[in-house]
Formats: sequence, structure tokens, C-alpha cells
Amino acid sequence: MDILLLSLTAFGGPQVHLMMMIERLVRKRRYITEEELLELQALCQVLPGPSSTQTVTAIGLKIGGQPLAYLSLIVWSIPAMLLMTLAAIGIHYLERHSISLSFTRFVGPMAVAFLMYGASAIARKVIHNTQGWTFLIISTILAYLYPSPYMTPVLIISGGMAAALNFKKHEKMEKGPIKILWRPLIFWISVLVAAAVIGKITNSLPVRLFENFYRNGSLVFGGGQVLIPILYNEFVEFKHYLTDQEFLAGMALTQVVPGPVFSIATFVGSVSLQSHGWFGQFVGGFVATAGIFLPGTFFIFFAYPIWGQLKKYRGIRASLEGIHAASCGLTIAAAISLFQPMMTDWQPLLTVIATLLVLTFTKVPSYVVIVAGLVLGLVF
Repeated sequence: MDILLLSLTAFGGPQVHLMMMIERLVRKRRYITEEELLELQALCQVLPGPSSTQTVTAIGLKIGGQPLAYLSLIVWSIPAMLLMTLAAIGIHYLERHSISLSFTRFVGPMAVAFLMYGASAIARKVIHNTQGWTFLIISTILAYLYPSPYMTPVLIISGGMAAALNFKKHEKMEKGPIKILWRPLIFWISVLVAAAVIGKITNSLPVRLFENFYRNGSLVFGGGQVLIPILYNEFVEFKHYLTDQEFLAGMALTQVVPGPVFSIATFVGSVSLQSHGWFGQFVGGFVATAGIFLPGTFFIFFAYPIWGQLKKYRGIRASLEGIHAASCGLTIAAAISLFQPMMTDWQPLLTVIATLLVLTFTKVPSYVVIVAGLVLGLVF
């Protein structure tokens, strides 16, 4: 029930999701300690896939094993999948009837404000010294100057390695043998190969869509802000499954829908099959969701069992601060990049400032802020 509540109210991306997990799962329910949650979040940052979804899956794995992990994954992802599929069907309906999508214009600036607020809140919580703030500043600058998907794993790994040099500050812990379970990785590569072969033989668009999203989910580090330009390049620029307007509308609506930002994949998959009618759009949304989330699940099943032993090494524990700092820097850089085009227009600029003030000085729930933005878009 707690994961379901989060899936229905968690707006704003991984950093904001983390703050909400701390509030509900740590402080209110005490399923896990704050230190354990931050460690799991750091582990998910260095794995490809959706970090918030992997963190939720890892919490389920820690508390109740694989059955609860799968249940947590399903409960967390299904609301966003359904809403984004319905949004894709709605967008298709509006386009057919020549209805404007301008009512979403306040939502984009609000999403930028959520990114800024979430990154600053997490940074204040996990960074405690000059070294950490230095890592954050460097990662922000490099990610902003070189906005490549490859920069994400480079910065996270580099931050972790640099911070690991201070391992002597951490106490020694008794180490045990590391037992590696290879089954999740075997499943991961088997599904990838099978999807590619079946898609090539049958030329089935749903199978090929599944393979496309599965491949992207296997390679993307850093969350939805990194996934978005990759999907744009592949499905809009290269394959022309969507128009620019459709993709931008989906990107805006992603900020309206609670849950994982990777739900943009659901929207893209659904619109890709819009020529097959509403049933085809549901199929497209389902295969895209399954494809984008499965790789990260296999990776967390592989990494989590050995994490308990790995974190007993001082270098591993020391690296977490660098990983957290680099992650916050990447989020800040994404927020700056998204905010920059808005600086010359008073409406999005004021929207960002107003949203930041509301988030900082009030306790208004995030979904209320988003709904207010939609109402303003409809009124004005």
C-alpha cells in the first residue's frame, strides 16, 4: 500500500522520489534506515536503468525477497503505465480533432523547478564536506558543457573513484566471501538476444519495440533526463514513429504523471502503434514498459545480493559520497539546460520561481502544484 501511494503521488523525478521515500518508508514506516536507503540509491546510480524503480525494487528485495521485489516493481510502475497510455490515446484524439496542446505550457517550467528543488535538498542531506561540494560543482559543469549520455556513467564512476581515495577515514570491517549469482545476468542477455532474433525473423513491430526499449533500458545511466534525448533521437529523428509535437507533449505530460520518469517510454511505445487503434496503443505501452524496466530489475537482482559484502570494503563506502555528489551535479546540469531557454520568456521564468517558492516555504503536495499548473494552462 505504501508503494502504491508513492506511485500515485511521487512527482518530480528521482531526487524528489528519494525525498518522498525517506519521508514515508524511513521516517513513517521504518521499513529501512535512511543510511540503508541512501546506500541502495547510490548502488542504483551506478547501474543502468531507472534509478527510482530499481531503488523501490531493491527495498522490496531487502524486506521480502524476490516475490515482494516483483510486486513492488509492478505496483510502482503500473499506474504510470496506464496513465501515460491513456495520455497517448488522448493526444491522438486531440490531434485528430485539431485541438491545441498549449494547456501543458506551465508544466514544463514546473518540472524544472522540481528538479532544482530535489537536487538541492538531496545535496544538503548527503554532502558533508568541501570535497563533496567540489565533486558536485565539477560534475555540474562537465555535464552541462558536454551533454552526452556517455558523460553520466563517466562522472558517476569518476566521482566514486576519486572519493574512494579517502578510504582511510572509514573504519575497517570484517569481510566475508563474495558469492556471485550469475542467473540474473544470464536472464538479461538471453531476453536481449531472443527479442532481437524474434524481431528480425517476424518483423513484428511490437516485438521490435520491446527490443528497442529493452536495449535502451540496458544502456541508460542517470535516469529519465538521460533517456529522453535518446528516445527522441531514435523514435522521432531516426524512425519517425512520432512527431516533434507528440514527443514534446509526452515529455510535458510525464511531469504530470506520478511515478517513474521512464514512463516517457510508455508514451512513446503507445504512440508508435497509434495506427493500430486503441488496442494497439495499449500493446505498445505495455511492451515499451516491460522493455524499459526489465533490464534494471535483472541488474538489481544481480548486484544487491553481493552489495552487503562489497560495502564492507572501506573504498566502496568512501566512494558513495562521490557517487551522490556526481548524481546531484548531473541533475542540476539537466535543470540548467532545461531552464536556459526559459530565461528569455517571462511566463516560464515566473513559473519556475513561483514553484520553487511554493516548494521551499510551504507543504503543498507536489501533485497539487502540478494540477494547479494544468488548471492555469486551461484558463489562460
